[in-house]
Amino acid sequence: MAKLKISGPWSGVLDVELDNWTVIMLREEIARRSNCGVESINLICGGRILKDGDGGEKLLDLGVKNNSRILARRVSTEEGKSLNVELMAEEERSNRLARVKAAATALAKRHANGFLPVEDFNIELEDQSGQKVNLGSETDQRAIMMGLMLHANAKQLIRKGNYKEALEVLIMGEEAFSLCNPKLIEFVDNVSILQIDMVWCYFMLKDIKWLSDAGLRLAKAREGIERAHGKDSSRVRLLQAGCHPELALHLRLELLEGVAAYHSCMFDKAREAINSAQMKYSQLQVPDEALSHVMDMGFKEGEAKRALRMCHQDVCKAVDFLFEERTKRDKKREEDIERQKEIKEQKRYGMTPSKKAVDLQRLKELASIGYEKNLAAEALRRNENDLQKALDDLINPETNSVIQNAVESRKRKRQRQTTDAAVDKLVLMGFDRTRAIAAFQAGGSLEQAVNLLSLPDTKSTVDGQPDSVPTASASEYGSSSISNIEEIQDMLDNFDNGEGPSTVEENRDSEMESELARELDGASAVSDYDMDVTKEGEAITEYLALLDSLMNSEKA
Repeated sequence: MAKLKISGPWSGVLDVELDNWTVIMLREEIARRSNCGVESINLICGGRILKDGDGGEKLLDLGVKNNSRILARRVSTEEGKSLNVELMAEEERSNRLARVKAAATALAKRHANGFLPVEDFNIELEDQSGQKVNLGSETDQRAIMMGLMLHANAKQLIRKGNYKEALEVLIMGEEAFSLCNPKLIEFVDNVSILQIDMVWCYFMLKDIKWLSDAGLRLAKAREGIERAHGKDSSRVRLLQAGCHPELALHLRLELLEGVAAYHSCMFDKAREAINSAQMKYSQLQVPDEALSHVMDMGFKEGEAKRALRMCHQDVCKAVDFLFEERTKRDKKREEDIERQKEIKEQKRYGMTPSKKAVDLQRLKELASIGYEKNLAAEALRRNENDLQKALDDLINPETNSVIQNAVESRKRKRQRQTTDAAVDKLVLMGFDRTRAIAAFQAGGSLEQAVNLLSLPDTKSTVDGQPDSVPTASASEYGSSSISNIEEIQDMLDNFDNGEGPSTVEENRDSEMESELARELDGASAVSDYDMDVTKEGEAITEYLALLDSLMNSEKA
């Protein structure tokens, strides 16, 4: 038996079995001795509140030891319920943050090193002109991808006003970027923008304890942006065809620099920074007439405002900008469709021993000199995409024969899998398995098999085979909503094709991974600069008033 020293509504020593007692049992015992309800008692040990959890965790598991001091705090029933709700919300938030980090880590790991995608998309790094780039080693690629995914997720949280959670995600993003070679990200502005977003969260949370940290972060952000954007943002202007997408970002930076200076009692510096931010805020106000002109061209209000802000209210430039953005989106959509087809093809070929996808460019090279695609793909798969080794195996009659046998064996296995999957569906519909096999083999598709099995003149013989299976087409018996053989094939593409490891990864948080992927998919080269500056305008007015009040009091 262990002894717990209790203080609060009831004070004394309790003898408990730490490996048997739960928090609920301890709370009930203290409530009984205090003559109050269980819900009105909260327990604190070692500076943290003891939670009920699932009711099965023992005190020993929670770190409670012999002679531990337990503070029992009595609260009203409503306050107790409110605290429980708050604790549950905090636990849910912690779980979500853990899921976000795990999902970002998993996605970055799969997409940075050429693994065969589990999904029907690839995550790739692009520069501001939309060109795909490879930065450094696989570790660097993974770190940058993870940082970008976490930053995109944090931006969504900021837009929703969830600044506390956004700040924690941004901290995880900063940790991810820190794993990358600093030289590789020296001339990109993503890390600097993340720093500004972190300080913006400090400001929105009104958390004065971050003041010294805010100043350091803003100094790093300004240095990084000036390095990445060039003198007077010349590099951005060149990349964005004379547009000014970075204006809102600089507004936020200068406002935050002014706020930090104000709270550090550097009032002259604060006024200078906030006055500069106010000028940029004025430049970002969109005239109704200009907005109307752009919207008359068929664009929505939100995108019209964004274009006008980025183009200094020039209607012609804004319209050109929007049409160019639309062209880029259409091109990206076409590329995504093409990439989905490529991934589907790669899944048919399977993975290399190190779980990489077959390199389609090298496959095209082998196919261009006369080798059959499946054969060439298998040679590349076996040789980790080494073109010369694959070619040597194809030229060698002995290894070529081995590869051909492997391709044929896989083909037969996939046919069996396709048949089994289709027959299982037919059995679930209520058809006899033996007849279902015969019908599927005769029809060649799930739809045709259903049509054949539904015919009144299709009867079973003694051995269970149909007497006759008439030829029938879908058009003769009406359309069907049942998936055909190709859809079953798509399903089988996600499973082990007989050679190499399976493409299926267990314990994936597909819901969170999809959320992160969607947030990235909606981004463009100027997404980081696209921000609503309403709150910035309010803050500018507030701090200028504070500075004016301070100046007037000094004069008095």
